Amino acid sequence: MVSGKDGRGPAGSTIAITEFADGLGIVLRKGARSSSNEEEWEKVRSLSHKDREKRQFDELQDYVQKLLRQSHKARNAKWKADLSSVDTWLPTRNRLRNMVHGELIGRLGAARPDDSRRSAKSVAPNPRSRLVLNTDHYRGYEVVLDVAPDIIAAGILLLPKDLKRDEKRPVVVCQHGLEGTAMDTISRSPSAYRFYKAFADQLCRRGFIVYSPQNPYRGRDRFRLIQRKANPLGLSLFSFIVEQHRQTLDWLATLPNVDDRRFAFYGLSYGGKTAMRVPPLLDRYCLSICSADFCDWAKAITTNEERYGYLFTSEYEIPEWNLGHVASYAELAMLMSPRPFMVEAGHRDGGQRTEQVAKEFGKVRRHYDMLKISDRAELEFFDGPHTINGKGTFRFLHRHLNWPETNHP
Repeated sequence: MVSGKDGRGPAGSTIAITEFADGLGIVLRKGARSSSNEEEWEKVRSLSHKDREKRQFDELQDYVQKLLRQSHKARNAKWKADLSSVDTWLPTRNRLRNMVHGELIGRLGAARPDDSRRSAKSVAPNPRSRLVLNTDHYRGYEVVLDVAPDIIAAGILLLPKDLKRDEKRPVVVCQHGLEGTAMDTISRSPSAYRFYKAFADQLCRRGFIVYSPQNPYRGRDRFRLIQRKANPLGLSLFSFIVEQHRQTLDWLATLPNVDDRRFAFYGLSYGGKTAMRVPPLLDRYCLSICSADFCDWAKAITTNEERYGYLFTSEYEIPEWNLGHVASYAELAMLMSPRPFMVEAGHRDGGQRTEQVAKEFGKVRRHYDMLKISDRAELEFFDGPHTINGKGTFRFLHRHLNWPETNHP
């Protein structure tokens, strides 16, 4: 055999190349047969395959990290816009939103890319509810809605007991994090309160109607399998979450005490990821608050140099297709404009470095400043860990939802 007696000789040897060339009718230049097959085999045997594999791996890593460092240039080229006014920004925002929804998130069903209405495959909500909480200040109802064939949306609706007939109030959607439940945002049990500070309960006591959705990122590999199966179809976990929220908001808007012009979103951790991906795509949300997640997202999911990088976690569903060349968190936040947007971040949150949060938010603030709507973009740092702080964010909600802060026990 041309590659050795047992067919396992060196690849690309002189004899192998010569035989291959002869078969194609190619005459090699003079001197091409100068070295023997055995000499070349000795050269190959002297190399360590482990060293070669390590060099190849390092080259691949260096290439990816180079793409990461330069990715902002690709995003900047796509996100050029006339920011002289909100009116000049909106046509570009709509185009960019369609791009993000189609290329990064993935559209579920047959929703047209030029509008934000429900998918053609969606169904009537067919709401089912039951009373699960009855406190001095509110009643809580567990709700289940149909979204599409084999897809439901669920959550807990908190209605203040001092609601008057025909009174319209704003709604705050309080979103739990990874492996959490809707009840975690309400509960004062130590395990839940450590992260959520019962912020849904607090906001309902302040007079807001509150809805806490149950998002599907629960069950460890069970939900990650959904992500893995969705990706080859051009979809992601958030393809389903967007439609769940769309159906939920449409249903909430039919309730007699809900002001459908004042839906706010407030999410922690994976709920913060939701804050960056769902409200920007759904105009029913009039504002969004991202808690304990905002950062240089493209770097967070790609870096092999920082301890906070997702390469070093068990969350293998995190990478998103071509995100670095489509939109990081600054760009996703821009899609909220001209609606208000706020970030809440703890200095001792291991998942988001203060410097990275400030740097990424600077791009957002510049965007809002150029649109002359600076008062609608806000960042609050606090000296704390991965948790709801509920100070500046509560003031932000009261101000932009036009609900007096004195209206709570």
